[in-house]
Amino acid sequence: MLSLSQSLDAQLRAAMQRAFPEADAGLDPQLAPASKPEFGDFQANGALPLAKPLKQAPRQIATAIVEQLQADPAFTDLCLEPQIAGPGFINLTIRPERLAAEVSARLGDERLGVPAVENPAPVVVDFSSPNIAKEMHVGHLRSTIIGDSLARVLEFRGHPVLRLNHVGDWGTQFGMLITHLKQVAPEALDTADAVDLGDLVAFYREAKKRFDDDEAFQSTSRDEVVKLQGGDPVSLKAWGLLCDQSRREFQKIYDRLDIRLSERGESFYNPLLPAVIDGLKTAELLVTDDGAQCVFLEGVQGKDGKPLPVIVQKSDGGFNYATTDLAAIRYRFGAAPEGDGARRVVYVTDAGQANHFAGVFQVAERAGWIPDGARLEHVPFGLVQGEDGKKLKTRAGDTVRLRDLLDEAVERAETDLRSRLKEEERSESEEFIQHVAGTVGLAAVKYADLSQNRITNYQFSFDRMLALQGNTAPYLLYAVVRIAGIARKGGDLAATNAQLQFSEPQEWALVRELLKFDAVIAEVEEELLPNRLCSYLFELSQVFNRFYDQVPVLKADPEALASRLALCRLTADTLRLGLGLLGIATLDRM
Repeated sequence: MLSLSQSLDAQLRAAMQRAFPEADAGLDPQLAPASKPEFGDFQANGALPLAKPLKQAPRQIATAIVEQLQADPAFTDLCLEPQIAGPGFINLTIRPERLAAEVSARLGDERLGVPAVENPAPVVVDFSSPNIAKEMHVGHLRSTIIGDSLARVLEFRGHPVLRLNHVGDWGTQFGMLITHLKQVAPEALDTADAVDLGDLVAFYREAKKRFDDDEAFQSTSRDEVVKLQGGDPVSLKAWGLLCDQSRREFQKIYDRLDIRLSERGESFYNPLLPAVIDGLKTAELLVTDDGAQCVFLEGVQGKDGKPLPVIVQKSDGGFNYATTDLAAIRYRFGAAPEGDGARRVVYVTDAGQANHFAGVFQVAERAGWIPDGARLEHVPFGLVQGEDGKKLKTRAGDTVRLRDLLDEAVERAETDLRSRLKEEERSESEEFIQHVAGTVGLAAVKYADLSQNRITNYQFSFDRMLALQGNTAPYLLYAVVRIAGIARKGGDLAATNAQLQFSEPQEWALVRELLKFDAVIAEVEEELLPNRLCSYLFELSQVFNRFYDQVPVLKADPEALASRLALCRLTADTLRLGLGLLGIATLDRM
């Protein structure tokens, strides 16, 4: 009801101005959704803060506002008679015919009433970000699916979104890897696909062990870093081979999860690092401390009570993550063609990096690299824990590989499906079973994560996330399947021309829940919390199931049939669109 609430807000402001022209400031109706259904659709609380400046009782102020509202034909066309409650709350109920008209409008609208933004602005969403020569693990799960969902919502609202994968593809570890590659697998430099990622992971461990144990190998590795940074063709070829093979393995995961990303690794920003130092010097922020170039943070102190530094150039002249992130911020906000021209930059990383980004963001702000009105935001998330409340690990104590976790989710979904088919004495093709198990398994993993407030840790449980009851993906998918079943049984869900009429409380409850969709999407766009959308879809499914269980649909009287089928159709469309914005595919049969 976003458009209705905006109209109502404007009418309230005008009524308050007419009632109290002497109150130049502070005329905010404080319009919000009603706290309980019996209070109507909206509640205006703006009379209470006016009591002191106007020296009147809040109920007296509310009465004056209501008198002005009822003199406005636009308001009386929109709302029933306002009710004053408590010390001066104004309860507002939208006219039933206006609610029905809103449902009709959404039935013919592929955006389901969600407006595109009037002033779209380029957005960069930085998410996923695995490291070359390492496999994606459970720690990459949250960044990848939270970032994808936020990108989908921002795109749907109409913003041009650049989805960036800030891959760890540069740095001192590559000297170690390239040296090891040249020494133990020189054929890889001449033969395509001589090393696969599984080998690369073991290969990384071998190289790291040699680096830790062998001083000669350490020395050669450091020389190799210099050669790589200097553009040595053989070193660059080895580096490219390691990156390409990792990239292909990452892409298998992204394809499976239906994730779109543009890779721009740390190496992209390497030529831009000296300009970061020059820019900070120009801004007079750089301080030399024990040979290193630092920016001391304002308002952030260490245990010794002194300001904490952000080191941007080490005493040996090398750069670090902070330097790269500052270069990335400059480029992302920079005007095209030398930059992305973004107006909002969103980083989706674990909460453990919050202090790092707070420091880097402060430096960028003080250096003047964030344009006026632009937004630079860190979207932190908590840990994925096992059911014991500890960081999720394998039984052997290793980090859980992401592909293994996804495989197990699909296998468990298949086991559950085969068991259910046996109980129901249903026979389905192997193709059907594999498709449904794959869809449900991946949906369950995504939804279990996205439905949590991202700021907190959450406990990973296959049993909970695959349950057909509760706030789970299978529960929501089953609601869509249930409505598809109505269509198969003869309900023409495509009909939209009928004059919609509702009489039952369950119908009106579903109407009001459906009309909240636009406001929820706007909220997720602003606050970057996908769990708000999950909570809404779960509540919508519950309200629909109560409606379907308590009110006849296919056996409804002829005058009610079209309106109830319209509610079914709009519910299915809303669930499909909402789940799609979470990156979750739906099914017509399960």
